Amino acid sequence: MNEILIQSQESAERIDALLARSVEGLTRSAAQRLLEQGRVTKDGLPIKKNYKTALGETYRVSLPEPENSELAPQDLKLDVIYEDDDLIVVNKPRGMVVHPAPGHPDGTLVNALLYHCGDSLSGVGGERRPGIVHRIDKDTSGLIIAAKNDFAHLALSAQLSDHSLARTYEAVVHGRFKEDSGTVDAPIGRHPTDRKRMAVTQKNSRNAVTHWQVLSRYPAHTHIQCNLETGRTHQIRVHMAHIGHPLLGDLVYGHKKPEKGLEGQCLHARKLRFLHPRTGAPVELECPLPDWFLEILTKLGPEE
Repeated sequence: MNEILIQSQESAERIDALLARSVEGLTRSAAQRLLEQGRVTKDGLPIKKNYKTALGETYRVSLPEPENSELAPQDLKLDVIYEDDDLIVVNKPRGMVVHPAPGHPDGTLVNALLYHCGDSLSGVGGERRPGIVHRIDKDTSGLIIAAKNDFAHLALSAQLSDHSLARTYEAVVHGRFKEDSGTVDAPIGRHPTDRKRMAVTQKNSRNAVTHWQVLSRYPAHTHIQCNLETGRTHQIRVHMAHIGHPLLGDLVYGHKKPEKGLEGQCLHARKLRFLHPRTGAPVELECPLPDWFLEILTKLGPEE
């Protein structure tokens, strides 16, 4: 039996929502089954499905022994930036999906990591598979970290929750920023009418903070750096669109026609900073801008 501890960072959140958000690969329905089976306790007593959390409470979760994943390992090319016995950091190419999903049953980063890492993989969520700590969109390139074992997975997930795992992105947006830097502090939740999109909204949302800084200006675009204080779905894309500077190539939140030969948003996960889960030593990693991003910069006109 695999037991983990989860601490609540919010009040009045449904316990099944907290579990699904805190345990990689655990769905709301799977979390509810754990609650029904009495596998989630507080102070030694089982918690009911409708329990609402309190800030700072700690819950003990007993997960069933992991089974071997049914996903197929695939020998796909990986640009490995860092690897040891506990974790692996990969420079993901744009166009590669992270998790298998309807429409993308294979050819994903998870399939590639299953082949590359072999049997030494995280069992969090009930299957032996890579413990993806954070996610980036299919058309976003750059650094993504995965744990090889439960210890590293839980430690890195905790750093993601307390914001000590820092991520820096670079993007090209429409329009010219007048200021050299700024912060977008606006909650993000599901779009009220389009469930496939996210939006800045007060309803059923969570706080989201993005810090941005201008790297260079062009006649009609700006090359910026973004540091995430939180990690909401599509956060940079939603926040930049919200302030009137949607990402170049973003057909969901920006202009509706492809531009500059782009298929998808011009966004690259450039840097990662975290504490090694085993040693506590700081780890700082960086990958260069890919060729496709550099080509876009040359198409924007003279740098100002």
